[in-house]
Amino acid sequence: MPENILDDSPHEECGVLGIYAPGRDVARLTFFGLYALQHRGQEGAGIATSDGRMAYIHKDMGLVTQVFKEDNLKPLEGHLAVGHNRYSTTGSSHLRNVQPYLIETIRGPLGVAHNGNLTNALELRKLLLERGVGLSSTTDTEVITQMLAAPAGIWTNGHTPSEIKDEPDRWVARIKSFMQMSEGAYSMAILTREAIYAVRDPYGLRPLCLGELPGGGYVVASESCALLTIGAIYRRELNPGEIVRLDASGVTSYQGREAVKRALCIFEYVYFARPDSVLEGQVIHTVRQRMGRQLAREAPAPADIVVGVPDSATPAAIGFSLESGLPYTEGLTKNRYIGRTFIEPDDSLRQVGVKLKYNPLTANLEGKRIVLVDDSIVRGNTVGPLVQLLRDGGAVEVHVRVSSPPVRHPCFMGVDMATRSQLIGHRHTMAEICDHIKADSLAYLSMEGLIAAVQQEMPPRNGHCDACFSGRYPLDIPEWLFDEDREKLIFEEMWG
Repeated sequence: MPENILDDSPHEECGVLGIYAPGRDVARLTFFGLYALQHRGQEGAGIATSDGRMAYIHKDMGLVTQVFKEDNLKPLEGHLAVGHNRYSTTGSSHLRNVQPYLIETIRGPLGVAHNGNLTNALELRKLLLERGVGLSSTTDTEVITQMLAAPAGIWTNGHTPSEIKDEPDRWVARIKSFMQMSEGAYSMAILTREAIYAVRDPYGLRPLCLGELPGGGYVVASESCALLTIGAIYRRELNPGEIVRLDASGVTSYQGREAVKRALCIFEYVYFARPDSVLEGQVIHTVRQRMGRQLAREAPAPADIVVGVPDSATPAAIGFSLESGLPYTEGLTKNRYIGRTFIEPDDSLRQVGVKLKYNPLTANLEGKRIVLVDDSIVRGNTVGPLVQLLRDGGAVEVHVRVSSPPVRHPCFMGVDMATRSQLIGHRHTMAEICDHIKADSLAYLSMEGLIAAVQQEMPPRNGHCDACFSGRYPLDIPEWLFDEDREKLIFEEMWG
């Protein structure tokens, strides 16, 4: 359904999964792993498998449970699999852009599932088209797939570092060659005839972790929650710039490109990752509670109860409650399924707006001064109607507290964060936003407070990507990407 009616949240591009597990039904394992990663993308899903000779694939638009049934899972044979959940960022919401991509190469099948965005995708796409490579979609993932299909060095006219030329594993050589040419964010699971490869960009912008299946076999996934769902044991995160091969020999690690600095997207902690997932050794739920505690210290409110916007803001609301001493209670009931239908509402339902998704719990709100905790405000379309919903439910005051800084800048590394003109934090002052959402008061967590909450129990690191808040991008962003309202459909506009 249209995000301006039911959803003001930024959208992750996708979730990826890769499995090497001889003797196991890898298609079924991948299905349940993708089900655990459903929050990372709801537009399309796909699974590709291989038995060492042939490759098989099924993908379609919709949720994992809509795309896969017993009759289309059963033909996905083999002991190797990659899977993908998609939310579109560089290509439109269309079947041709659903992943994984699967093609036949001189070295057998090649399947690619990718999370992120290449900031030089347009340049690489042009290079492929000039060399006569036909492309059927409008995503940078197909560009990656075609680049990996060719021998290492072919796209650089043979100007390839000797360590890549001398690499005995031809797929590793191709991946390293791609990494030398690409810029931006990518965490990938790659299917070949003999092995699964997992790759993470030199900044570690998007998450990727490794797990082991009891009785043999290995899994890579965007989040650790997917590992636990299918019974795998979490081992570690892939390092920035690392390539991992999963096969009969176990786990083999290669350094694909020298790590630049650690710049994991800090919004994973704010919103994207599931609360039970582990990132950088930390449980997401615990970090979000720390954000709420810090928010209460920075911006207390004269109120009677604390209410969180379900479900992603619940841990921060609990943290705010614990720190402030104000009781936490549920004030909004969420229909967790209405936002996952592809049926458009009619005009009368459009006017209902957020009431399709939330209902106030009047018994908890009547006569109360409320602290409403949200994790972020992006376009500003949802929080205002929620404030009014609480007032309709009997609240006498509504003080909005946000457990992250104002979102003022777009993302070009795999997140649909809207354009500058659409971001309410870019266009308006705090006072103007407060007036717009009709709250009694409004406060955001400071940038210093967010960083302190995220890094409180971490070993010394080189930081995170906070560009959506600060405008400080960890890598150079081409000027054309800043053109208003063009980021998501850029390939359709320029090459469609």
